[in-house]
Amino acid sequence: MANDRKASYGIDAPSAPVGMILGAIALIGVGIGFVIMAGWWAAFPFAGAAFEIAQAVSYLYATKKGKFLAWERLLDRLELRGDEQILDAGCGRGMVLIAAAKRVPEGKVTGVDLWRTKDQSGNAESATMANAEAEGVADRVELRTADLRELPWKKARFDVVLSAAVFHNLKGAEERKAAVTEAARVLKPGGKLVIADIGRTKEYVEALTEAGLENITRSSGGLGYNYGLIMQSMVVTATQPGKPAQPVKASKRAGAS
Repeated sequence: MANDRKASYGIDAPSAPVGMILGAIALIGVGIGFVIMAGWWAAFPFAGAAFEIAQAVSYLYATKKGKFLAWERLLDRLELRGDEQILDAGCGRGMVLIAAAKRVPEGKVTGVDLWRTKDQSGNAESATMANAEAEGVADRVELRTADLRELPWKKARFDVVLSAAVFHNLKGAEERKAAVTEAARVLKPGGKLVIADIGRTKEYVEALTEAGLENITRSSGGLGYNYGLIMQSMVVTATQPGKPAQPVKASKRAGAS
């Protein structure tokens, strides 16, 4: 997935690395001024500029490669059968959506988003579907426009719910709780939830505990999935209580006795 991509997935929150780079340029300018006026004090702004450059490099690596590798591992751990109904909450241009769709040839992956370009460059429903077509999975992908705090499905609709770096964009704690609770609500009994995000993940653990989910874990997404040197990606996983429904055998679907 990370090295053989036919689609274009843009840059997450593109204003962030731009700000880091501009900050580095500004600090270099200050450092030059200090060299002229204050000698060794120039070390401080130059050190700050180096930090901002390292931040930008880390951020761009995460958004262009690191997150792909991280989600390969996360999807591997789900051990999908291949016929699951999956929801990608806040799918953006479809990185997780498409990776999941490749693993469920007899299933379906639904992506829901509000398609805001400040969250991802070029974010649009048409761009996501074009990516699905380029990756050969458009036949098992559905896209919807909806608010994560009020999903348009009844309870227990999906076998798996996934989300990547989305819920932190909701500004209030109650709004984030509502979105996480909705993700739990639409899970079938025995269904699995995987949320990767920067910040606020302790809130998600609390919300999932209150919603009655089990086997809740919170762990690092790995160094390559950190958006900068101080924005660590964390992964929260959980399971909806209950026993998963057994898939209907082909003979029964065909009406055989």
